Amino acid sequence: MATGGQPGQQTSLGARKIDTRHANLGKSQFPAPGLYLRDELSSIGHTSIVGSAPTPDSVWRTLLQDETQTQALAETLARSPALANAVLALHGDLGAGKTTLVRHLLRALGVQGRIKSPTYTVVEPHEAPWPAAWPDAPSATLNIWHFDFYRFSDPREWEDAGFRELFAQPGLKLVEWPEKAQGAMPPPDADLSLQPMDDHELSRRFTFMARTPLGQQLLEAVRP
Repeated sequence: MATGGQPGQQTSLGARKIDTRHANLGKSQFPAPGLYLRDELSSIGHTSIVGSAPTPDSVWRTLLQDETQTQALAETLARSPALANAVLALHGDLGAGKTTLVRHLLRALGVQGRIKSPTYTVVEPHEAPWPAAWPDAPSATLNIWHFDFYRFSDPREWEDAGFRELFAQPGLKLVEWPEKAQGAMPPPDADLSLQPMDDHELSRRFTFMARTPLGQQLLEAVRP
């Protein structure tokens, strides 16, 4: 399983406000609320269903023996249309395999070209064709944002960098190091945790914890 190195020296986010209308971010092609998933998901909401004591139904744990199994997990998750407007928080130490999981998920969703880690840019935008297996496509494009908040330290930068606007847009948000943006970032729909096993460098203990009804849909999609 591919792992990344130690991120370098911190750089400022505040000096470069993100313009959510920039072509590289991909202006949203989704319709206004009230069509297909926007209507369905708004009725479900992102209200937390998991408190300090999650229920057995909201948590799934498994062992990923190698990267092939990580890829298979990502491909299974990519089949769920609930991803269209989900916020997924990825947890794990440096080298745990968070970026590897994201890359496999992006490939499974149809993202083409080079997939860069947002370690230095904080956010990398992607576009993919609306998956053919998902019903009632409201757009030809699925918007995806991959965040890495390892360098995030000043809550004021949340507004300065335009992250509020990005999280308010329809699309999939994949967030590494979400704890660094705690208090600024909206609650995730699910927490995905990866923990390397001491006895095997390629094995990972994987935990999926649903925190909203939308997260529960995703959990049911991947749980055997």
